Amino acid sequence: QVQLVESGGGLVQPGGSLSLSCAASGSIFRIYAMRWYRQAPGKQRELVADITRGGSTNYVDSVKGRFTISRDNAKNTVSLQMNSLKPEDTAVYYCNVDVQKISTLGMRGYWGQGTQVTVSS
Repeated sequence: QVQLVESGGGLVQPGGSLSLSCAASGSIFRIYAMRWYRQAPGKQRELVADITRGGSTNYVDSVKGRFTISRDNAKNTVSLQMNSLKPEDTAVYYCNVDVQKISTLGMRGYWGQGTQVTVSS
């Protein structure tokens, strides 16, 4: 099967930086789009950033200029560099990856376990 393991969450002061990573492993033929979502307390999950296999990126307006999504296709990883963090960035962050499996060559989305990011003074 396919597993996604996230790391890098924690507590940081406003204006600080944090980097999240997500590593995919298992019966993977090819990975296509990779994304980062977040869910704040009492709010719906929102798409923060996505990146295509070729490296094209998109960001939600609230993080443009502060966050950078990147990927390493050789390592099957996606990262999110978060700078100038604000209290409103506090949320559980989830990676989401579109995987084409070796067994069927069909594509399916997989989710990481989530990692807590808390921005507070």
